Amino acid sequence: MTIDRRAVLTAALAGFLTLPLPRRALAASEVERVDDLIARMTIEEKAGQMTCLADSFRPYNPPNPQVGIQNEKQLADEIRKGRVGCLFNGIGVAGARRAQDIALKQSRLGIPLLFAGDVIHGLKTIFPVTLAESASFDPSLAERTARAMAVEATAAGLHLTFAPMVDVARDQRWGRVVEGAGEDVYLGSLFAAARVRGFQGRDLRRDDSLLACPKHFAAYGAVAGGLEYGSVDISDETLRETHLPPFGSAFAAGALTTMAAFSEINGVPATADRDLLTDTLRGEMKFRGFVFSDYTADEELIAHGYAEDERDATRLAILAGVDMSMQSGLYIRHIPDLVKSGAVPMETVDVAVRRILYVKTAIGLFENPYRSLNEEAERTRIFTPAHRALAREAATRSIVLLQNDGVLPLDPGKSQTIALIGPFGEDTMNVYGPWAFYGDKGKGVDIATGLRAAMPDPARLLIAPGSGILTPIDGGVAKAVETAKAADIVILALGESQDMSGEAQSRTAIELPIVQQALADAVAATGKPVIVLLRHGRALALHDGVANAQAVLATWFLGSESGHAIADILFGKENPSAKLPVSFPWESGQEPFFYDRKSTGRPVIDNRTEYRSRYTTTDNSARYPFGHGLSYSDFTLDQLKFSDTALRWDAAIGITVRVTNRGQRKGSEVVQLYIRDRVASRTRPIRELKRVERVTLAPGESRTLRFSLSRIDLEFVGAGNRRIAEPGAFDLWIGQSSVGGLQGAFTLYAQA
Repeated sequence: MTIDRRAVLTAALAGFLTLPLPRRALAASEVERVDDLIARMTIEEKAGQMTCLADSFRPYNPPNPQVGIQNEKQLADEIRKGRVGCLFNGIGVAGARRAQDIALKQSRLGIPLLFAGDVIHGLKTIFPVTLAESASFDPSLAERTARAMAVEATAAGLHLTFAPMVDVARDQRWGRVVEGAGEDVYLGSLFAAARVRGFQGRDLRRDDSLLACPKHFAAYGAVAGGLEYGSVDISDETLRETHLPPFGSAFAAGALTTMAAFSEINGVPATADRDLLTDTLRGEMKFRGFVFSDYTADEELIAHGYAEDERDATRLAILAGVDMSMQSGLYIRHIPDLVKSGAVPMETVDVAVRRILYVKTAIGLFENPYRSLNEEAERTRIFTPAHRALAREAATRSIVLLQNDGVLPLDPGKSQTIALIGPFGEDTMNVYGPWAFYGDKGKGVDIATGLRAAMPDPARLLIAPGSGILTPIDGGVAKAVETAKAADIVILALGESQDMSGEAQSRTAIELPIVQQALADAVAATGKPVIVLLRHGRALALHDGVANAQAVLATWFLGSESGHAIADILFGKENPSAKLPVSFPWESGQEPFFYDRKSTGRPVIDNRTEYRSRYTTTDNSARYPFGHGLSYSDFTLDQLKFSDTALRWDAAIGITVRVTNRGQRKGSEVVQLYIRDRVASRTRPIRELKRVERVTLAPGESRTLRFSLSRIDLEFVGAGNRRIAEPGAFDLWIGQSSVGGLQGAFTLYAQA
């Protein structure tokens, strides 16, 4: 096949210059510099720009301690030869300066290195895991925490973070649920854009701008059975309707890199999927940045059974559209020979290098190769009081009050004895959560410390772990029961360790470990009022002494200020307002479970009616539905009104609802608008979230909220992968979760 080199390069350049890079297009001189570099580069130097290796100048090896090049001297020699374009997962200005000095002063062309790292929910100041923060239903909060992370990460010598993860998570058995925004497409899209804006800031050339890398492209959250690194069997319509929109939102917000998924889609590993990475990503979605492989994912094409050997794996990945290979070293080893043999066109390599160099240009690396490498910033911008205050705020706004029989909030002025029972009461090793390996151990605030700081008489806090996380303590349950009996109220701190969520932590049962459940049941049998604090990175199926507690709170992994934030909620200093971004099932066996499922031809009427789409051994609803979350205030909705029940093709309708705080405390409520297309050419979900509005009200205060919907909001992916809206009747709900709410209806009319 004859390839028009000019046409290929023009296509690569065309759209890229229109992206909102540093809020301006690249200058002609910048384009000419890239052209000149590519013309002067050897094929080895081109392959080097396409190679990302673990940083041995400042090694921070987790989560992948077994790295290829572990010797700084050896890595320095590779940089001198122009065989490396990016280093990842090292922090510290001094080491980065040593590496950049070699690239600039000792390599033939002096092309600066890009420094990347996994800053997922914090560098030194650790914010709530992203799933927890998504429970705020407030993208502006995520934008603020991402901005703080960017300030710290760039002060530590990074240019790019491998975040946000924007995969829509449909199965809570999947460990990486913890890294994303949950199960909903709309909410996930809002948070994807917010986090990109926060990381990158207003100007990519500022030294505190951190490039975002939304991942994992695509449909990684749809792996069968929630099994990590597994396969995805999915229709084109579902791919485009459920899994691609958060990426589109992130790209629209200005993201210039993305990462291919480990998984395969319909029999083709994403790392070798040209339809996905070129036709869909760059054709349909108009993405003009560059694509990373995931960690050694190109090499893993061999184990997939898709590539014969390393050389074949390299060929498949580069032809598919993977521009930068992470850690395997395959590109530097095999691209030169592949080009020489004609198996990979030089033009394909040039396009990939051009994308990478444009991104380096966009962040100002050529003009200022030592940007984000400032010792003063490293001393003053990391783990600051302001960032810790923001971490505490984010944590309080991430805690979901799942149930409350009136035991909360605790009276901060009342002298009462509190028993803190469970393996997480004084635990500091699991407050951060997964993917926080830069955080300093021991600096996170545990629950006991937070409670003591909030109690009028800290001596009246009694502590008994009762059990380990997975193993019993000899006499632990008996001691816990004795402690509970001596207290006025019991706080049970139970859940997952941070190693039980995250990458490679798929689970068959999303329940509390047996020893913790036995502890909870024994404490519940004392008859004392029990408050359960769940620590977790996914939805959980709760049972017996936990499910029947007087109060249950989803406290996730809240980061540096965990204990203080939890105490703020328990003692009523802060009023809970978070909502679940994932559905909590009754049983693990209900997974995959998500609120926007289909009705089927035999929908569930009740749990007794046979020959329906139901499990016979459990309730077929959610124990706690998506969008659920209680408050210490009492919010009610009424006066649902439509500006018109007829939605014209090119118009919009307005919807209003009144929300009132009938409680005695100031509080915030997240009001949610859902729709259902009653009849369509492709069956539609029972509900779809389309709008959220957060409102803060004083006691007795009412406010009218206004929403607007247009035909665009009603579109879905139909035949030929086209987004369409079809005339007909739509149901609408405005409520406080994905269940119930005020109901109305409207009709979309055909184009006149």
